[in-house]
Amino acid sequence: MPKISVGIVSLVLAYVLSQFYRAFLAVLTPVLGSELGATPGDLALSSGLWFATFAAMQIPVGRMLDRIGPRLTVALLLGAAGGAGAAIFASAQAPWHLHLAMALLGVGCAPALMGSYYIVAREYPAAAFGAMAGMIVGFGSLGNILGATPLVWAIQALGWRATMAGLGASTVAVALLIALTVRDPARLGADHPQGSLAEVLRIRALWFILPLFFVNYAASGAIRGLWAAPYLERVFGADATLIGRATLAMGLAMILGNFLVAPAVRLVGSLRRTVLIFTGATLAVMGFLCLNPQPGLGLAVVLLALIGLSGAGYVLLMAHGRSFLPDHLVGRGVTFMNMISIGGVGVMQFASRPVFQAASGAFAPPQAFALLFLFFLVPLAIGFALYFLTPEARHG
Repeated sequence: MPKISVGIVSLVLAYVLSQFYRAFLAVLTPVLGSELGATPGDLALSSGLWFATFAAMQIPVGRMLDRIGPRLTVALLLGAAGGAGAAIFASAQAPWHLHLAMALLGVGCAPALMGSYYIVAREYPAAAFGAMAGMIVGFGSLGNILGATPLVWAIQALGWRATMAGLGASTVAVALLIALTVRDPARLGADHPQGSLAEVLRIRALWFILPLFFVNYAASGAIRGLWAAPYLERVFGADATLIGRATLAMGLAMILGNFLVAPAVRLVGSLRRTVLIFTGATLAVMGFLCLNPQPGLGLAVVLLALIGLSGAGYVLLMAHGRSFLPDHLVGRGVTFMNMISIGGVGVMQFASRPVFQAASGAFAPPQAFALLFLFFLVPLAIGFALYFLTPEARHG
């Protein structure tokens, strides 16, 4: 494993905050409802605004990374927009304040992961990108865990406003740490073209990676974030404690998968074949759940954890796509691929709700969830089939 700089560590801390801010609203639902009158619909909108602004910022973030470098890009957006968003959240008096706060937090978090990916892509060997990317996402995903039980403890001890104020101060502190410790890669010489998004889209090798990128993380992300709990409750009668343990297992599996990326690629001997194995295994698990949506509670939890493990496909696909990007397109390229992935999660989450509502109105819960799993399975199978047309990753 290549040596990790202090600057990379500071960027990983920024990504921990990014993972936290996309997941923490669920814990605050009761208190925000009682104190601000925020309904579940209000909080769904607030959460959606985080993803919308995060995705919308990927193109300008890519341009900023290529032109001014990751140090200022991440430090300025995280410190200014992220810090302001947390401060507004801490002082919110109405639901629309939450909407504004979450939109600003989405802007602030948008460059966190991409800043570290940019440095890794420019300064580390191409063959090391997958391992480094997996490590960054793995450690950063601890923010999901911090947004659950530890956040509950902090709210009980300090109150939610003081907790959010402290998080705002931490966000600004991490931004300052980034400004002080991150070293930008050397500027490309005048002989390198400026590059554009159109040039990224002309790279044929990416054409059959992007469809799988759009649907791969959407399956594990949407099932973990939206459907695992109601599935366990309605099909198996699981209580809150069991659901908490099951979703924690799924979340931990998602983290573990990112650390398994590097040894898996070394074992298989090919980045492309590793993606095919990960995706094929996910299709098999989801196909089993479609045919047998009531396999028993214990087996269902194991299968959900395996779907979570497949979320590591994001890192593998990012590494594969990055291998085709010339240096002058790294910023625009990785942020564009990230936008496709995040956009896929948002679209599939949004579309899955009416699908399940229609299915649950016509069928018993097991069959309704079987159709929901089929809804995620079909696009993933299409992306999987198209991915066979992608060449092996380039190295060097």
